[in-house]
Amino acid sequence: MGHSQPGNAQTQYDCSIEKCLDVIGGKWSFLVLRELFGGKKRFGELKTNIRAISSKSLTQTLRHLEENSIVVREAFATIPPTVEYDLTEKGHKLHNIIHEMKAWGAHWA
Repeated sequence: MGHSQPGNAQTQYDCSIEKCLDVIGGKWSFLVLRELFGGKKRFGELKTNIRAISSKSLTQTLRHLEENSIVVREAFATIPPTVEYDLTEKGHKLHNIIHEMKAWGAHWA
């Protein structure tokens, strides 16, 4: 996707689409976003609603989205611990993009 220049820790992008895809992440990110557009979800709810995703892939996807300020993780001191995931303002800004992708897929795919 992007490419790093020697001695430079930042990734350089040829276009803003590359940058956007890198921030959003892999294929599971779109399904996680779809679920979170409906409101906060616990890990188990996300896992149940995205049937084909493994726990490992879901964990990696959530971490990636959190590192890129798309998702916020909130832990509660309950027994067992409760963790909820929600979209940040930056994450909510992706709603129209994902909505258009869904519409395109329904029509053309």
